Amino acid sequence: MEASQLSPPPPSNSPKTLYQHHPFNLNNNNFQATQDSSSPISLPAMNNNLQLHADHKSKASKPFLPLLLVNYFCLFVGSVSSTLLSKFYFNHKGSSRWLSTWVQSAGFPLLIIPIYLPFLLKCTERRPFTHFTHKIFILSILIGLMLGLNNLLFSWGNSYLPVSTSSLLLSSQLIFNLILSVIIVKQKITFSNLNCVILLTLSSILLALASNHDKPSGLTRGKYFIGFFSTIGAGFLFALYLPLMEMIYKKVYCYQMVMEMQLVMEVAATALASVGMALDRHGGISEIKNESRRVFEGGPTVYWVTVFFNVVTWQLCFMGTAGMVFLTSSLTGGVCMTALMGMNVLGGVLVYGDVFGGVKAVSTVLFGWGFSSYVYGLYVKMKEEKAKEKSNQGVMEMVNDSV
Repeated sequence: MEASQLSPPPPSNSPKTLYQHHPFNLNNNNFQATQDSSSPISLPAMNNNLQLHADHKSKASKPFLPLLLVNYFCLFVGSVSSTLLSKFYFNHKGSSRWLSTWVQSAGFPLLIIPIYLPFLLKCTERRPFTHFTHKIFILSILIGLMLGLNNLLFSWGNSYLPVSTSSLLLSSQLIFNLILSVIIVKQKITFSNLNCVILLTLSSILLALASNHDKPSGLTRGKYFIGFFSTIGAGFLFALYLPLMEMIYKKVYCYQMVMEMQLVMEVAATALASVGMALDRHGGISEIKNESRRVFEGGPTVYWVTVFFNVVTWQLCFMGTAGMVFLTSSLTGGVCMTALMGMNVLGGVLVYGDVFGGVKAVSTVLFGWGFSSYVYGLYVKMKEEKAKEKSNQGVMEMVNDSV
């Protein structure tokens, strides 16, 4: 909107904000002001409110790169630390899978910081939960319940499998993510994508057929495969979660709203885990107290410290994941998660002494091959987009010169 199209403000009144007078059309991740002849505004008021509704997804936006780096750091620290802490809990005779599920989402109060801090520090004029509609609220609850089921499957698998095995299996979420992204958000299939899917599928099948020899002592073959397929199921649900969130984030224009949705989702997931804990006779609330005092190796202090840091690290992981999907795409978020699987495998081998024999070595090579193919495909795509953008700019300059 040009300044010449704006009516001058009444001299007797101070300019009122665009937010108060002008509706916003939420379309393609941007808010566009529609002029209202009955409500005159000033150019400074419009500029202030464009900052109020800044599109954090725009790579030209100043907050984009800092937000991207902060979220990937949270994802890195949260993913590696939470996986190792969860295994520490089970290795020291912790047995409550509902507690392990609960800690994955119980850190939702920490999201109050990124939701309210920018407003309190006057970094933005947007009040928390502005434009948070009933539809977004209901969708957040439904996806939160799905996330709670995903957390339960992950806990079930992690209680049976070595960290290195479960981490490699969870890398299959990239396969599901690619397929579901094609269906839900119309992601294009390229040679690098297809090559990645084939290699990672072979890697998972290889683990399924030959890696059951490294199961913990005392674990039956049947329970081992329950853990195996639970982990695969967790990978599938998480892969479904990513493109669903990308589709919803197309109607979200700022990072604070992403954190608000994440808060509602994790409240729903925590409620599901809390109900499960209350109904489970063997892993309920009363049993958790008994476990911390009599069963857990290290005593109650180590037990509750482990639980606390598990809550914090899982929150960092999911916060980073949500931010990466919002700022980039579901497929890129899945790639970042997959890239961290190698760190989880290394952590399991170094910290817990997980066996890393020939089968896992071959599987890891296939995994690395497929991942490298995908990253190279992204590089080629970005290079083509930059070349196309430069070509378009050249055409525009020629048109402007001719005019």
